[in-house]
Amino acid sequence: MAMEVTHILLNAQAVDGAVRKEAEDSLKQFQEQNLPVFLFSLAAELASDEKPAESRKLAGLILKNALDAKEQHRKIEFVQRWMSLDPTVRAQIKAFLLRTLSTLSLDARSTASQVIAKVAGIELPHKQWPELIGSLLSNLPQLPAHAKQATLETLGYICEEVSPDVVDQDHVNKILTAVVQGMNSTEENDVRLAAIQALYNALDFAQANFSNDAERDYIMRIVCESTLSPDIKIRRAAFECLVAISSTYYEKLAPYIQDIFNITAKAVKEDEEPVALQAIEFWSSICDEEIDILEEYEGDFSGESDVPCFYFIKQALSFLVPMLLETLLKQEEDQDQDEGAWNIAMAGGTCLGLVARTVGDDIVPLVVPFIEDNISKPDWRQREAATYAFGSILEGPSPDKLVPLVNMALNFMLTALVKDPNNHVKDTTAWTLGRMFEFLHGSALDIPIINQANCQQIITVLLQSMKDVPNVAEKACGALYFLAQGFEDVGSASSPLTPYFEDIVQSLLAVTHREDVVESRLRTSAYEALNEVVRCSNDETAPFVVQLAPVIMLELHQTLENQVAADERQNELQGLLCGCLQVFIQKLGSSEQTKYHLMQYADHIMSLFLRVFASRSTSAHEEAMLAIGALAYATGSDFAKYMTEFYKFLESGLQNFEDYQVCAITVGVVGDVCRALEDKILPYCDGIMTQLLKDLSSNQLHRSVKPPIFSCFGDIALAIGENFEKYLLYAMPMLQGAAELSANTAGADDDLLDYTNSLRNGILEAYSGIFQGFKGSPKTQLLLPYAAHILQFLDTLYTEKDMDDGVIKTAIGVLGDLADTLGGNAGPLIQQSVSSKEFLKECLSSDDHLVKESAEWAKLAISRAISF
Repeated sequence: MAMEVTHILLNAQAVDGAVRKEAEDSLKQFQEQNLPVFLFSLAAELASDEKPAESRKLAGLILKNALDAKEQHRKIEFVQRWMSLDPTVRAQIKAFLLRTLSTLSLDARSTASQVIAKVAGIELPHKQWPELIGSLLSNLPQLPAHAKQATLETLGYICEEVSPDVVDQDHVNKILTAVVQGMNSTEENDVRLAAIQALYNALDFAQANFSNDAERDYIMRIVCESTLSPDIKIRRAAFECLVAISSTYYEKLAPYIQDIFNITAKAVKEDEEPVALQAIEFWSSICDEEIDILEEYEGDFSGESDVPCFYFIKQALSFLVPMLLETLLKQEEDQDQDEGAWNIAMAGGTCLGLVARTVGDDIVPLVVPFIEDNISKPDWRQREAATYAFGSILEGPSPDKLVPLVNMALNFMLTALVKDPNNHVKDTTAWTLGRMFEFLHGSALDIPIINQANCQQIITVLLQSMKDVPNVAEKACGALYFLAQGFEDVGSASSPLTPYFEDIVQSLLAVTHREDVVESRLRTSAYEALNEVVRCSNDETAPFVVQLAPVIMLELHQTLENQVAADERQNELQGLLCGCLQVFIQKLGSSEQTKYHLMQYADHIMSLFLRVFASRSTSAHEEAMLAIGALAYATGSDFAKYMTEFYKFLESGLQNFEDYQVCAITVGVVGDVCRALEDKILPYCDGIMTQLLKDLSSNQLHRSVKPPIFSCFGDIALAIGENFEKYLLYAMPMLQGAAELSANTAGADDDLLDYTNSLRNGILEAYSGIFQGFKGSPKTQLLLPYAAHILQFLDTLYTEKDMDDGVIKTAIGVLGDLADTLGGNAGPLIQQSVSSKEFLKECLSSDDHLVKESAEWAKLAISRAISF
């Protein structure tokens, strides 16, 4: 049955483009004309030891890609396609794959492992191929090392591919037994490595085994022993396994934590970097777990918490902190120049920051002596490490503990930023100043660290540092960003920044024009700082903001005039300038004295945005769309004059499935435009609603866009009122279907529950907008047929008990809107619902004043409807 494909597969990897293209076309044609024979031929190629390594590898890769895809809609299509093949053909392909696991070619074995896992991912949930795991395990101990390695790798990939509920506990026990035996030091290194990686993937399956003391002890002992293997890959994989165990089974770690501390400390001190990084990561992971527990339960463990906090970090503190401080001295010479740099010193500083957030004040006395000992040393490494340590502990401890230290250090830091001869030290100093301003500066603090006396010096130093090398200048812009943000709440009172506003803005604009601005994130940081300085400015500087807007408009105009196709830097700059204009629009639109000027600029600004859409830059499109939303909000009904020209871009944004972020932003802008235009949006509603309904029906659109689309129904209904009548027939069934889907969350993980709550919120916002839009209209009776379903949805949400705070507030609001709009007509239905009694009662006694407010309004509306 197999066709000869070797020649075509080799040609598909040819250097000659024409030969390669012809081969690729042949493969595509073969796949389309006869899929069963195509897949069978690929599996036969992969399994044959007679064939060249190159053709075998590509055969396996094409086979794998025929079974799985990134996009959800194609994934579903591929699953259906595979399941519809003749079972005999499927069985033959699977036999070839299993046979390949014993071949001597490492590439072929590894590819076969991945393909088997993809097939398992399709078939096991459908109760097919039940013998797979048994056949992989049947004679594992007797296999030669290369086949044993491939089998363990396959088991690992299967655990990664399928969810734990499709593998029964008996099979899980056997997989874990095989994997843990494979980790034994008597096995060959390749086998041990495959076994550890398989255990890593199988951890989610091992709940029952980790609950059994003897089994857990055995697994932990083997993993800890593997961290001492002579082979670096095995040591690294064993530590990766410990990191995964720390987050999956935090509550089971107490008996092992002392031993783990000893082996991690030894690895951090003595082992090679890839291993040491994972050893530090273990403690970062423990911090993450404890921070989450302490935040969720706010330190209250009076029997409520399922996951008690064991305070591992607090107990290990006096040993852990010195170990981490030691790592800060292991910097690399060029780490500041490399965006993606990651080394021991950076990992140690990151972990130190997490420790500070976990234990708060307790860390300060352990770190201060290290800072004092090293901050003035002749060796740059010591000065940089001391500065990094200081910056790392600024989030977590209380202001009472930190402000006195910051007040003592601020002057020293400002001097170092200008005068230290080493760029690494200056880079970290600017970063640390930024952290000081981020966490210890603002209206919430009793003792300000910035006052009239030191403000001038701070600004002078930061502006001077913006002329320094790019990485130092970038951090100085970041520090300025947080400095401005801290003065956001001074209101109409004079901000200490006001006298320097013009200098700051000119300096930031100068940074954006530096020759070397594209070498790092410098340009982005400069625009972010400029936006924040403008956003947090007050009335005194408003005239200057008015003059500044045309400067930014001119810059955007120039980039459009000099547009070069596919110039990424140019596109990025256009995006930054659109983002900058958005901030200006919001600022100028927020007060009557400046709004007049904004209206003068509006036509020109809008024409620039429309030209940005005409270019092919996706990143700039997003920013321009957001800025147009701000312009619609600021200009109100005057925005109507732009709609004729803007509508085509709005429509193409809503059709942009590929780039779903653009689609989501466009949906949000439709809401902004509805609020601005109210019923003037009516002429465009048919087109908008048609596209939104298409988006919802599409299985190609990313699911995250669907909740905002539902909210958008509410915005449209609110804008056009009873004119929404013609869309009810299409929108309401969509809402009902989604409501039924989102009501039940049994077995949902945290991510799915978050998504479900955002979906519920979107549905409820749609209902709310529709009820409010129809209120007072003679057509309200059109909504009556939907009332029972909506009340049932609210009842189900209440009984499920897994709404987040946002959904609770929207849900109780919908109850009020329904009663308010439908009045006495809905009285009997409301009286039968659980929501109108139990849910309302709970919301009336809520601690959240917004929920309470909504509930009080709902109570009033319900009592009016019932007494009607």
